[in-house]
Amino acid sequence: MSMMHTLESKRAPNIMERVRLAPGSHFGLCVLVCLHIVICCISLAQIAHWQTYMLYDAARLHYAIAAVLAFSTVSLLFVFTRFSFGYLIGFSLFTMILGFIWLNNFSKFNYDHRLAGLSAAASALLFLLPALLINTPLKQRYALSPAALEYLLKFILVLALGTIVVASFYNFRLVSIRQIYDFRNELYFPAPIRYLTGIMSTVLLPFACACYLALNRRWWAAVPLLLMLLFYPITLSKFAFFSTVWVIVMLVLSRFFEPRIATVLSILLPMLLGVILVSAYLNDYTQYYFGVVNIRMMATPSSAMDIYNDFFSSHPRTWFCQISFLKPLMSCPYQEQLSVVMEEFYQLGKFNASLFATEGIASVGLYFAPLTALVCGLVIAIGNRVSAELPPRFVLISGVLLPPAFINVPFTTALLTHGTVILFLLWYIMPRTMFQPGRTGGFPDQAQAEHAVETLHPTPQGDQQV
Repeated sequence: MSMMHTLESKRAPNIMERVRLAPGSHFGLCVLVCLHIVICCISLAQIAHWQTYMLYDAARLHYAIAAVLAFSTVSLLFVFTRFSFGYLIGFSLFTMILGFIWLNNFSKFNYDHRLAGLSAAASALLFLLPALLINTPLKQRYALSPAALEYLLKFILVLALGTIVVASFYNFRLVSIRQIYDFRNELYFPAPIRYLTGIMSTVLLPFACACYLALNRRWWAAVPLLLMLLFYPITLSKFAFFSTVWVIVMLVLSRFFEPRIATVLSILLPMLLGVILVSAYLNDYTQYYFGVVNIRMMATPSSAMDIYNDFFSSHPRTWFCQISFLKPLMSCPYQEQLSVVMEEFYQLGKFNASLFATEGIASVGLYFAPLTALVCGLVIAIGNRVSAELPPRFVLISGVLLPPAFINVPFTTALLTHGTVILFLLWYIMPRTMFQPGRTGGFPDQAQAEHAVETLHPTPQGDQQV
């Protein structure tokens, strides 16, 4: 009897791991991605009732459906590739382009909509090919010792606390999220504090949280989450307000689903909830949720591409002069940031935008935008390579706050101001020994995860990943 109990206890973790990874089948993931596409279009149709610049016209619905169906073939890449940093970033950008292709069919702006749609689809494809398919490990020439990692994590916490204290002298207001715009224009921080705030809240604190979880030190993992909350009264941003909750949600999702499923659900579920609430339980609270999640977080980055297409169809391109360290070196037709230029021209608020709008449409135009997307995809592939030997769930949690950055700000800003380059370096020097079986704190490594999936769903010999 005791032998049976021992045998069952040994089998249990393996069975539970298989259950957690079971939804990773090609069919299940394909169905989930298709549902995501449908809900995204329904959400955008609903948004037309609340926004004057995101339109919907039933007479043109068949054009929108045809365009979305054609572009949806790109989503097969997410079904047949394994999880990576590029998968995490790429799915958010895919959703954003999907939204633009839908909105493009109803846009009130006067530009070449067919060319814009084709350029956006080509840009997404050329970005995703390297971002999803290049994931061979980069040889590690230096690794932190376990003691050095401990010192690094403590340093991150101390530096974060110091940043919060110093930044508080410039601004610290406990106001509701509805009041933040009353004070946002008054905010000022010196450049070092501004950079530290962005890097800490987006990259370093989630990284520290993931490391402590990997070391099975859950109480210490809570400290970075608490520090992230303290950035809200300093920055007065929705991003800071929701960042801790977002990390916790991803921890829960990745506990029950493999990282690819968790990535899709992290966008699908909040958007689906907004669609249900605004359809069945409309009141001030549900309307506010729909405005924050479905409109601001999901649809606005797509709409920004529509606005940038309109503006740069009749204004000179930047040729990358909007990048802060290049502006002093070249002649630039715009002295203000592009978000300020858009606010002054359209009176719709400051429109920061993703790489497809800034490094693409604004910098080089519609014909060459796919080439800049390809270069950006190759840069993201570096993140895949330096993290290829790390557990997928560790990569997911440590990079969980970067997708909102990549869909809302230029590529160079996401790399530098939000600390993506620093995260690449940290992944490269992470000691792989801490993820050995029995020491992972619940983060199976890539080989273990893939073995569990392959046991349930064998991959044909001809279906190998690059």
